[in-house]
Amino acid sequence: MRRRLRMMLNLNNVRLRNKMLLMYVLSVFIPVVATNVVFYAITTGNIRHQKMNDISVAVKQIRDELQDSINAAAGISTVLYNDSLMWEYVSQRYDNPADYVEHYNSYVSLMLEKYSPLYETIQAITIYTNNDSIVYGGRVQPIDDQLRSQPWYPRISAAAPSDVIALELAPETPGGQKTISLLRRIRGSEAGVRRPILLRIDFHPALTEDVFKNATLDGKLYLSQGDRLLYATDPEADGEAARGAWMNDAAKERGTLLFREPFSASYLADWRVTGAFREEDVLADVRESRQFLFYFALLNLLVPTLIIVWFNRSMNTRLVRILKQMKRVKNQTFEPITEPETRDEIGQLTEAFNQMTLQIRRLINDVYIADIQKKELELGRNQAQLNALQSQINPHFLFNALETIRMRSLIKQEQETAHIIHNMAKIFRRSLAWGKDWVSVKEEVDLVACFLEIQKYRFEDKLRYEIDVDPEAYGALMPKMTLQPLVENASIHGIEAVKRAGLIRVSVRRTAEGLLCTVADNGGGIEPERLRTLMDELAGGEEMGEHIGIANVYYRLKLNYGDRADFRMRSEPGVGTTVDILLRDALAQESRSAI
Repeated sequence: MRRRLRMMLNLNNVRLRNKMLLMYVLSVFIPVVATNVVFYAITTGNIRHQKMNDISVAVKQIRDELQDSINAAAGISTVLYNDSLMWEYVSQRYDNPADYVEHYNSYVSLMLEKYSPLYETIQAITIYTNNDSIVYGGRVQPIDDQLRSQPWYPRISAAAPSDVIALELAPETPGGQKTISLLRRIRGSEAGVRRPILLRIDFHPALTEDVFKNATLDGKLYLSQGDRLLYATDPEADGEAARGAWMNDAAKERGTLLFREPFSASYLADWRVTGAFREEDVLADVRESRQFLFYFALLNLLVPTLIIVWFNRSMNTRLVRILKQMKRVKNQTFEPITEPETRDEIGQLTEAFNQMTLQIRRLINDVYIADIQKKELELGRNQAQLNALQSQINPHFLFNALETIRMRSLIKQEQETAHIIHNMAKIFRRSLAWGKDWVSVKEEVDLVACFLEIQKYRFEDKLRYEIDVDPEAYGALMPKMTLQPLVENASIHGIEAVKRAGLIRVSVRRTAEGLLCTVADNGGGIEPERLRTLMDELAGGEEMGEHIGIANVYYRLKLNYGDRADFRMRSEPGVGTTVDILLRDALAQESRSAI
């Protein structure tokens, strides 16, 4: 197990293309993806933090602006609270109403009205008292039963004189607007105080709306006192029906971010400004940066990938070419590699291989030819001895036995059986003929016809065959058993593999180029990938497995004809296979002369 693991970890056992792929994944793809993921996470976090901080600052600004206005009014209430002269004018008993009017016009009215021009947010300042010796009107109003029935009256009556209470008050007149008011008890029911005095400062009803509308935020803003909603930019949440439930509605919406900013003043302790923003709107800039990062990462991956593919193709293609040429040298084809000269290590390796190939070929031509001729003579002598030994096994016994079976079949009127036995005898006689490697086209075609007759006897109506020979080609010579293995291959691997009726066509033609032999069938055919592998194995001299008949024909043709013999095979699955052999006349004539 450890040995196998060591072999797997050893890069020397990995193909070059896989090494380049592994280098690309480890050195380019993973680092680029990891870097962009980390960069995106950091950038997204920074943008999100910045956006959240900007929104929080904007919500705080709204709170501070509103709080500053209320604080200013609280400051005015403190100034008025400490104005003992004004409270003396309001609380003393007047025998003559004209005296009060004089004090009101000369001091009280001026003190209450002088702050409105300075603070535009203040709508009115009102004093409430139960001094029946004064003339009520203007800024001074009575504490009557209607005032005592107001919801805020018990609270301000029970508060200490130093306490400032901020409330949202309903309009006192029909059709009026709600307003935020500051209430303060100047004098109350303490010992010795018979005339309570209350101070009320009302803000303009549009104060809250103006403050909230100045904020340029794409979200919903709420002003609340406890669980009571005072103001909202969301029309659906504004109104009496939304009390108590507005916060739940704002928070339960999916993908909503809430920003809560409470007021710091003691009299605004339960007041707060709340902002509700859709997360997708807040993070719109994040999505834009994500698209930019995607294209940037794609560019970072694409450029190195193209460069690595370019380099890999430059190296891998030339190395594969050298490897294929070395396999051809293994099969004694000493041809140099023809490609443009390069100066890198692969180019130097190619040049060294070509020099080695040419040197080996010169050595074979110059040194070993004589030795080969000598060995051929010895081989011929040994073959003669083998033929003599084989002749002791008299093949005539086999022929006589087949002839006897044929005659018995004729006597019994089994014509078809006798015909098949006759064809078998002809095939055996010609295949066992010693010392005859070349035959005429007529003899080869007769042998093919005998084989097809036997196959037709076997397959019956499933097999048909056609033999078409140019009369001018009958006398041409060709290597023995050239067409018969191809016909046998078409019968076994082509016709037998399909269920429909099969047809085998054998054609021999004399063309301008030479002798053209064709064997075609309409059988199962060969897959394109398998056909390419088969032709590569033939060209590379590798073992053929079940296609030994085709390999035998191919190698014998190359041995006798060399480059003057063309062997082509084309096939289509479900349609059939066609094999074309072209024997050029020049070499055929030379072969006949040699014979």
